[in-house]
Amino acid sequence: MGVKLQLIIGNKNYSSWSMRPWILLRQSGIDFEEVQLKFGEGTKVIGIEKYSAARKVPVLIIDGEPVWDSLAICEAAAEMFAGKHLWPEDDAARRVARSICAEMHSGFQNLRGKMPMNIRTKYPGKGLTPESQKDIDRVVAIWTECRERFGGAGSFLFGRFSIADAFYAPVVMRFQTYAVKLPPPAQAYCEAVLALSAVKEWIAAAKRETEFVPEDEPYASKQ
Repeated sequence: MGVKLQLIIGNKNYSSWSMRPWILLRQSGIDFEEVQLKFGEGTKVIGIEKYSAARKVPVLIIDGEPVWDSLAICEAAAEMFAGKHLWPEDDAARRVARSICAEMHSGFQNLRGKMPMNIRTKYPGKGLTPESQKDIDRVVAIWTECRERFGGAGSFLFGRFSIADAFYAPVVMRFQTYAVKLPPPAQAYCEAVLALSAVKEWIAAAKRETEFVPEDEPYASKQ
């Protein structure tokens, strides 16, 4: 294609929003330059002004033009690389995939707040409240329905890896960190996501990071 892509991301240990498009592009074999910025005070992204007026990560720079927000980035990638079928090819499956991505994008506030993504640490049982359990139950219901209806051709929500799996990969990370008990089909799906080469690469990089962001560390021991 000759198009130049730059993906601007935040800390890999904490930034669930950044993880989504990074996993999608890397796992799909789409070439891009990674530009990693770091969270500062109050989770402000240091240096983001150069790349986006919204001042949030992730941002995809396409030939110098920014696309911001993880869902918009994934949609742009799906358009640019239509032959990679980043959304499911079946019409009904694609509609469901878009719906569950939008739900993930705008919902699950209790899960996000009580169980922030923190890949390099383990906090078994932390953050489990009636409200976060309700979000967990909804995630499991989504995974179960998608696997039963559309997952027969592979190990992922719609059989083969798609944008939907990239969107739910940070949830898999949370379930690992907080040792969330899952029914066997949901746990099997988590294992499939964890086995992806792009996810393994992201996890390894997250574990090498040393930055400590207090806003993302509600359960850390006080120094």
